[in-house]
Amino acid sequence: MNNILRVATFILAGLGIIDSAYLSWVKLTHTAVYCGGSGECETVANSPYAEIAGIPIAFIGLAGYVGILACVYLEARSSFWQQNSPLIIFGMTLAGTLYSAYLTYVEIAVIHAICPYCVVSAILMTLLFVIAIIRLVNLTENQN
Repeated sequence: MNNILRVATFILAGLGIIDSAYLSWVKLTHTAVYCGGSGECETVANSPYAEIAGIPIAFIGLAGYVGILACVYLEARSSFWQQNSPLIIFGMTLAGTLYSAYLTYVEIAVIHAICPYCVVSAILMTLLFVIAIIRLVNLTENQN
């Protein structure tokens, strides 16, 4: 079961990397976000909520997904990571899920625009969080 959860984490983090890498590329190249003609992606991407202290949220998301993927990868490489990675991933996904919930609220209540890429990221992070909880519970049960 733990192997299936590790693979699921790896796949979901990989999808998150693709999503956030695209948005990071858009930010770096100053190109328009492809949003199927709705324009809502541009509204969200150009809002003041798209950055923290001048750092685009997409970069932070990309770093988070890469960190999660790295933790899962390193689990098979050493006992330190095997023991600590589930807790590290739990912390990262907890923070990511809470921040995604906040950003979703901002999109709906403040900006009045929904970015599908942001929704995808929020769903991926929430799924990663659920898996992280299961993995952490399994680790705790196996240690007892």
